[in-house]
Amino acid sequence: MVSPTVRTGSAGRARLAVLALLASIVVALVAAGLRSVLWVPAGVAGLALAAVGVWWTLAHTGLLRVLGAVLSVAAPVAVLALYAAFGMLGPALLSLGLWLLAVATARTALSPRHTTSEQSEPAVTEPPRAPWILMNPHSGGGKVGRFDLAMKARTAGCRVALLEGGQDIAEMARQAVTEGADLLGVAGGDGTQALVAEVAARHGLPFMVIPAGTRNHFALDLGLDREDPAAALDALTHGVELRIDLGYAADRIFVNNASFGTYASVVTDPAYRGAKTRTTLRTLPGLLTGADSPRLRTRADGTHIDGLQALLVSNNPYGRAVDAARPGRRERLDSGLLGVVCVRVDNTAQAARIVRGPHSGQLIRLNAEEVVVESATGSVPVGIDGEHVVLPSPVVCRSAPGALRVRVPRHRPGTPRAGGAAADWPRVLRLALSRH
Repeated sequence: MVSPTVRTGSAGRARLAVLALLASIVVALVAAGLRSVLWVPAGVAGLALAAVGVWWTLAHTGLLRVLGAVLSVAAPVAVLALYAAFGMLGPALLSLGLWLLAVATARTALSPRHTTSEQSEPAVTEPPRAPWILMNPHSGGGKVGRFDLAMKARTAGCRVALLEGGQDIAEMARQAVTEGADLLGVAGGDGTQALVAEVAARHGLPFMVIPAGTRNHFALDLGLDREDPAAALDALTHGVELRIDLGYAADRIFVNNASFGTYASVVTDPAYRGAKTRTTLRTLPGLLTGADSPRLRTRADGTHIDGLQALLVSNNPYGRAVDAARPGRRERLDSGLLGVVCVRVDNTAQAARIVRGPHSGQLIRLNAEEVVVESATGSVPVGIDGEHVVLPSPVVCRSAPGALRVRVPRHRPGTPRAGGAAADWPRVLRLALSRH
């Protein structure tokens, strides 16, 4: 049952969301009157031209690539200059800021509870007796050494194994279990974490993440402090345990995502590791517009989509990049669903339409319990948490709800607030007008 205090707080946030939305409209009307409706298409046109420029840059070579690079920069700059010349830049930015505030506040207002998730997390009462942590000293530019993680972990009672080249990560974790480890941890990248997490899940052991990788996407969505990796060790003595989902691509586990199509094909090139940008620009034209450019088909529960150039399947859905509250991050890791993002762009006109988002037909987002990915060939290159593999087609992706026990510090800076609902404005307005 939702308490009266929480209900009153939700109504207050709903009123703030409605006021911010109205203010964003009023600012535009006051600044430009009814002509303000013309400035919106101007901004959208600039974004569409920028999208065309990006498409030309990625999908073509020679002069068209150069023109695309220029257009992708010049179009938004020209729109900003146009806004500034007519005195609309300041009002436009203020109106945009108010709209973002309205959306973020509306999302949290629709949550049945507005408390930090750590309040509902079960406390861990017994520290592990024999924790084992695998550390990659080369990951994240040497964070293990820079933050003295090995010494701090040993001081906390952990057995530490340092990863060197050519070792079988999963076998090291299995050997640690055989020798009596009752917690498995990783200080390294997302790919290493996925391999050890699989062993932990199979043996029902808790898993611990120390954000010592380059991007640390998994740690970010767990709310861990990426600027202070050693703080994750507090999970051993002052921690809570979460039950989160794991994703499977065939028999391979992923904690973040599995990428199919263009990106996965690019990373197969042997030159990619040493020259990422150059290799990407060299290979993309053939992958996007070449006669033999790969196309994917997918079936996500009951939805069939074909002609795809890129497909991302994530362990729980990612938020949209424009979400004000948690842009491009996963609101939950325990929904039991896979997030699916599909891209298909074959020409300039479709590239321009992609600014319409899901309504364009070029960018498709949905959620599913099972996703089947097929290609015209007998195998599919896949990037699983950044690691390249080749799997036989079709590839069945599924979610394993609550399969992994993750131990995290009770107090961590990135703990999300509940409230991932979409901004359903009719509901927000009813809540704002309520007497609670």
